[in-house]
Amino acid sequence: MVKLTIIESKCRCGYFKPGDQFIVKDLCPPICHELWNSIYPFVYALQNGAVLDYGNGKAPMFDMKCPDRGKVHIHGEKVD
Repeated sequence: MVKLTIIESKCRCGYFKPGDQFIVKDLCPPICHELWNSIYPFVYALQNGAVLDYGNGKAPMFDMKCPDRGKVHIHGEKVD
């Protein structure tokens, strides 16, 4: 499973608020397609045991900003 947490949000649609969390098991959570398309490769990798580059090291987590001028900042991490 991968836990997604909204860190910061200036979403023009008002869908996301800081602190919102989603658990991804098998299905896509209710996230807009622009953001989901950006984070999906990282979510998929974590679900399949990958350890990603994170800062100066490697960790089972990632941070991503929305491709719509970075209006949403999301953090993803593998949880059991």
